[in-house]
Amino acid sequence: MSSPGQQLRGLREQLGLTMRGVENASTILAQRHGSTEFAISLSRLSDLETKGVVPTIHRIYSLAVIYRCDFKDVLRWYGVDLDDLSNDLGVLAPPKSHVSKAIQGSGTVRIPVRLDPGFDPRRTSNLGRMIEQWGLVPLAYLGQFAQNTFTYGYVGTEDFGMYPLLLPGTFVQVDETKNRVVAGMWRSEYERPIYFVETREGFTCSWCDVMGDTLVLRPHPLSPVTPRMMRFPREAEVVGQVVGIAMRLGDCRPVDSGPAPKGRSVLT
Repeated sequence: MSSPGQQLRGLREQLGLTMRGVENASTILAQRHGSTEFAISLSRLSDLETKGVVPTIHRIYSLAVIYRCDFKDVLRWYGVDLDDLSNDLGVLAPPKSHVSKAIQGSGTVRIPVRLDPGFDPRRTSNLGRMIEQWGLVPLAYLGQFAQNTFTYGYVGTEDFGMYPLLLPGTFVQVDETKNRVVAGMWRSEYERPIYFVETREGFTCSWCDVMGDTLVLRPHPLSPVTPRMMRFPREAEVVGQVVGIAMRLGDCRPVDSGPAPKGRSVLT
């Protein structure tokens, strides 16, 4: 496999660009953006092509512009693949709930492109065994199936407000069109709407009630969190209703290292 420097040189020669021409073009970019960080001198370009020197982020941008290539491709030559973002998010679980935007930068996603002919959607099965072929699909193509009304949130590892319905570390899909708190009688806790709420302290998931100009955040009865009352909408804003979740099981901390749920005895 060619080195990053060899790929840069090959692309430059393919475009018929001289090293002096690249230097001059990068100087123009530096002047346009008001920073010398975008400039690539002759000696620096030679080092990039022949000595394995890694360019700065500003120079990667200049190279992408001058060589008419994708910024992400240049990063990939140097071992940084933005499509790995979704896989690498698990290296750290933030303690606070938040809106998740990291995967929006991913260009492709691996999805099943062919299932076993024997797959029966009516029966519970191991989906991994039913997939015959995986493929890379551009996220731009999948965008036609998306709805702009959805946003995505993450329940922080310290957010036990809706435990055990929503475990810490859960990803939630939020419908922003459903940002009005609905009052009513619910047959079960699974039917009662859960809302994604932004407060001055951050985000949280909660059942909600509106009492005049007060928003009551009601946690799950088994949660260690107490109800909160906030001025609405000055101190709290309902982003939308949680309409979908992606939740891993078995990753919770032992009881003795976290808050014990109310109404349950701690077994030793």
